[in-house]
Amino acid sequence: MHISRTAAPTAAAPPEWVTGDAWVDEIAAPEAPSRLRVDSVHFAPGARTVWHRHPLGQVLYVTGGTGLVQRRGGPVETIRAGDRVRIGPGEWHWHGAASGAFLTHLAVQEVAEDGTEAERGL
Repeated sequence: MHISRTAAPTAAAPPEWVTGDAWVDEIAAPEAPSRLRVDSVHFAPGARTVWHRHPLGQVLYVTGGTGLVQRRGGPVETIRAGDRVRIGPGEWHWHGAASGAFLTHLAVQEVAEDGTEAERGL
């Protein structure tokens, strides 16, 4: 068993991936042979990701605040602390904070064999 007490520093989400302000704390990163990635993402009010997709899908677990998620072609859905959202493999979507509220969620996904975590859309 390996216990880690050192965490990667909080990082601003790359501006090409979000509108508004968001921060990422790495919880778990792939180390062969595992390809599991877990991040805690904190969005300022109204901030959200750009349209994107994950080759093997993604699970969001909301730990605080109020947010929104939308799958391409679907309605905008409200998410709150305790909600779990399953995004299917290759499914275009975005997620982020509602206006006037912060949102924090865990983002859990498996990295593809070629190292791809996500692809941005237009």
